[in-house]
Parts: sequence; C-alpha cells; structure tokens
Amino acid sequence: MSDPRHPHDQDLTALTSFTAADVELLERRCLHQGFFRLEELHLRHRLFEGGWSGEVVREVHHRHDAVGVLLYDVERDAVVLIEQFRAGAFDDPASPWKLEVVAGLVERGESVAEVARREALEEAGCEVGELIELHVYYPSPGACDERVTLFCGLVDSRGLGGVHGLDEEHEDIRVHVLPFTRAWELLQAGRLDNAMCLIAFHWLAGERASLRARR
Repeated sequence: MSDPRHPHDQDLTALTSFTAADVELLERRCLHQGFFRLEELHLRHRLFEGGWSGEVVREVHHRHDAVGVLLYDVERDAVVLIEQFRAGAFDDPASPWKLEVVAGLVERGESVAEVARREALEEAGCEVGELIELHVYYPSPGACDERVTLFCGLVDSRGLGGVHGLDEEHEDIRVHVLPFTRAWELLQAGRLDNAMCLIAFHWLAGERASLRARR
C-alpha cells in the first residue's frame, strides 16, 4: 500500500485528472494578429485543494504546430544540421545565426510526417528514408499553444551541403554535414542551444549504437 507521507510513492492513477472542463473562460481578447496571434485570456480554474481560483489573466501566443527532424546518416555516423538567422536570437551575445535540426510549421491538411519530409527537402536538399517519431511536446506551455513533433530521419548524406531555402520566405539556410562526435562536441560546448537539438541529440546518443547495428 502507498504511504501517504511520501506522495512520490503513491499510485500515479491517484494524481489529479483535471481537464478543459475544469477551466471557465471569462473573456478572450485579441491583442495582435499577424503571422502569429497574441491573445489575452481572462479565466478561472479549479484548485487542487477544492473550489475555484479568482480571475486569472494570461497572455497566450498562438502558433502553428511544428515539426523537427534530426537527419542522421547511419552508414557514415553523420548528422545533417542547418544554419540560419533567427530573429528570436537577435540579442544573443554570441550570434543570432543558429545551428539547428530541420524544422517547419504544420499547414492545414498536412500530416507531421509530410512536413518532416517536405522541410528536409526544402531546407537541406535531402530525401528522408525511414522516419522515427521521438516525442510530441509543448516547448513553452505557460505562454504558447504550439506543440512540436520531433523525428529522427535516416538519410544518405553524400553530396549534401550548400545553401537552401525558399526565396519567398526569405530563407537563407546553410547545410552542414558533421560526424556525430563533432556535433556532440558542439552540443557539449553550448553551440546547439535549442530544445529540438538538445532533445533529438540526447535521444540519438542513446539509440545510435542500435541504429548502426541494423546496417
């Protein structure tokens, strides 16, 4: 039997199961509508100890859901990364150009797998073979409704490189093919400093031997 003095030992099924029905939306205001939408929500919600909260005001950034895909060449033990300017890193003390995995937004009617393959071709000039789904997660649920689906895509990296991207989206993307060990050194040095890279590379570090054993 679980000891109530040690909550971490309690059966997980005893944890709260609040749902959207336990939130009352009082008002929704649009503060900005551009490529993304910013809303101000006035709401109240049920409390863990019973009853309801007072009125809570939160700003929520509404984004398209996103897909990331770490391109990995099993045969050559190499990864394919992209480098591009990122406005959100404009004030980064090192550089607003970031090394990242291929990524893109999910458009209406697209599956996440279709997005992964499309973005790999557009951003890296790369055809993806097998796609392995790693995780689906909220990068910042306190303020943003975006969900990310993260993949590892198995590829042949021979001949990849150069500059890619869509002119109409002002993309200027440089492709790098790196040995896994070199990419891991960059991660350890803080050069791969975004969530998609960190999550995908830690997954690959654990699964790399089994992937290579399948050759």
